[in-house]
Amino acid sequence: MNVLIISDTHGWKDQLLQVIERHKNEVDAIIHCGDSELPVDAKELEGVLTVQGNCDIAPFPEEIIQEINGKVFYITHGHYYNVKHSLMNLMYRSEEVGADIVCFGHSHVFTSERSNDKLFINPGSLKNPRLVTTGTYAIYTLHDDRSEEVTYYDLQGNVMKEWSKTF
Repeated sequence: MNVLIISDTHGWKDQLLQVIERHKNEVDAIIHCGDSELPVDAKELEGVLTVQGNCDIAPFPEEIIQEINGKVFYITHGHYYNVKHSLMNLMYRSEEVGADIVCFGHSHVFTSERSNDKLFINPGSLKNPRLVTTGTYAIYTLHDDRSEEVTYYDLQGNVMKEWSKTF
């Protein structure tokens, strides 16, 4: 199973579409963790599990709980959980909803870590990245042997091997 995870595109329609077009035939689902700054009916987000970020005016849901191929994904932007400082509040919420994988954005910093048997994934920002000079996004992979991998990509679609992780 492969899931494309994007966040914080801040109105970048063309770049968002480029990333989706690049990977749409190899993923089972596409997630946008908020701050798309697009309307709910935007063609760029058709079929994409999208939540509302702090910069979104459109009435996307604040959170989505979605099972994908046997894994429960909890999707949120993260601003209500103070994710720029700690994942503790987000961890509590993910426990409440029974999530296996937590996808969030807001900080514009890509990261992935396992804590309390949950995998936390922030794909970074496609438009305004922090700590790197290029936009980033991620693909989550659940392999047949049940190992999990988070692969980070730069805006041009190059794998960022030094930041990708297997769990």
